[in-house]
Amino acid sequence: MRRPIKSNRFLVLGRAGMDLYADPPGTQVEEARQFVAALGGSAANIAVAIAKLGGTASLISAVSDDAVGRFTLNELRRYGVGSAHVAKVGGEARNSLAVVETRANNTQSVIYRNNAADFQLAEEQMHAVAWADFDALIVTGTSLAVEPSRAAAFLAVRLARMSGLTTILDVDYRPYSWISREDASFTCARAAVLSDIVIANDDEFAVLVGPDGDGLALALALTAHSEIVVYKMGERGCVTFSEGGRFETGVFPVEALKPTGAGDAFMGSFVTSLAAGFALKDCVRRGAAAAAIVVTRVGCAPASPTLAELEEFMSAHALAH
Repeated sequence: MRRPIKSNRFLVLGRAGMDLYADPPGTQVEEARQFVAALGGSAANIAVAIAKLGGTASLISAVSDDAVGRFTLNELRRYGVGSAHVAKVGGEARNSLAVVETRANNTQSVIYRNNAADFQLAEEQMHAVAWADFDALIVTGTSLAVEPSRAAAFLAVRLARMSGLTTILDVDYRPYSWISREDASFTCARAAVLSDIVIANDDEFAVLVGPDGDGLALALALTAHSEIVVYKMGERGCVTFSEGGRFETGVFPVEALKPTGAGDAFMGSFVTSLAAGFALKDCVRRGAAAAAIVVTRVGCAPASPTLAELEEFMSAHALAH
């Protein structure tokens, strides 16, 4: 890596918003009479996961200058996530909003991202960052979907690399954010080769490689540019590629309440474990443990474990192979 992740200081670039969960758990949205509000958005969830595990996390984003934007900022601060680089956007821009269910099967999620405020991320925000104060930049792929956010995200990667930070890409492909699958493939592949660490699931690697390609082969090929590539496969675990070769990791069997939030928790636990000096295999296992915990709880950010909870879970559960 360009510089070891040794001080647990992270910048996370991407969206933050509000999630509304149909309550009580198990309720379908169309039958709900009440909802529980929580912080949402992949970048915000990752930042919270890092903070709850003892790291320092600051978000680079934009929120709407309204009540929902203020809710988002308040939640970030409540979790101890730095918000100095979160801009307030006026006009008709609106925060991302997800109306979701806490159900393990046939989970419905309705996403509102028309004129999303986080897509107004601007290049001038990147020049205001004191990059030397951090050890790593995590870019979530949705930020690459449209301008001006795309240019700002690529500028952030360039400035981070110039400052010696480790650059990390969470592909985070959401088709509704992109004009086409081909645009997502080209743009995310461009970001991947600029990243020291790339993490994506099998569907996202399929987007990167195109309709006739082999996602697993692409993950291996990316090690020519990236030091660590994690190919996630949901309930089948993941395959990790690095200079030391490849290895497979299973999952921790749990009874899930819902499928959402696992990837964000995995990222938060994986990178904080790297910063703590764990061996790569142990970092992946700890990421898998955090993912398993989150799917058994309501919400994403509020469901992320603390360090004590993570250690307790790992001492009581074994990976399935």
